[in-house]
Amino acid sequence: MKRVLLLACAALHLAAGGALATDKAVGITAGELSRQFTINGQPYEISRNQDNAATLTGEFAKTSRACPPFCVHPMSAGAGVETIGEIEILDFLSGVVSQGRGLLIDSRVPEWFQKGTIPGAINVPFATLEPTNPYRDEILKALGARQVGAGWDFSAALDLALFCNGPWCDQSPRAIRNLLDVGYPADKLRYYRGGMQDWLILGLTVAQP
Repeated sequence: MKRVLLLACAALHLAAGGALATDKAVGITAGELSRQFTINGQPYEISRNQDNAATLTGEFAKTSRACPPFCVHPMSAGAGVETIGEIEILDFLSGVVSQGRGLLIDSRVPEWFQKGTIPGAINVPFATLEPTNPYRDEILKALGARQVGAGWDFSAALDLALFCNGPWCDQSPRAIRNLLDVGYPADKLRYYRGGMQDWLILGLTVAQP
């Protein structure tokens, strides 16, 4: 009976125009309000939008894009490549990237990168990893690969996490496939499938490059 009365009171409160817990802090997890880390001497802090009534607007508010090209992509971007979520991105940034052992790569074209990206990410557009790009080998070297004869030694290559605009974007999967094709170890690659779509849905901090 007590439970029924509590539910009835809550219903009356909402019907009267009230709201439940709309003024409470928006944490990343129950015990973490924000995540702070430093990359190359630059401090970063990632938190969530504290406006309980916030909604998406603009491009990322769309639910339906023409497919092709904007088709829903599978969870896996390649055999052995781990698919990760937002908490894992935060762990990757505050651990691997801040320690200089990896990079968070925004695989989108530069104009999308300039509109806003995940703090700490660098822009390596997906097309630059195509084998037809004459500068592709220089990019691989910048990622820590070493050219050995006609092949590559990736033993000292950086760990990478790649993302693009979300589950309907093929840019980071294409970048990952090109890295795998050239021999980049799958266990050094991570795929953030949710990308900017999920990042924005969760109200997480966006950086303007």
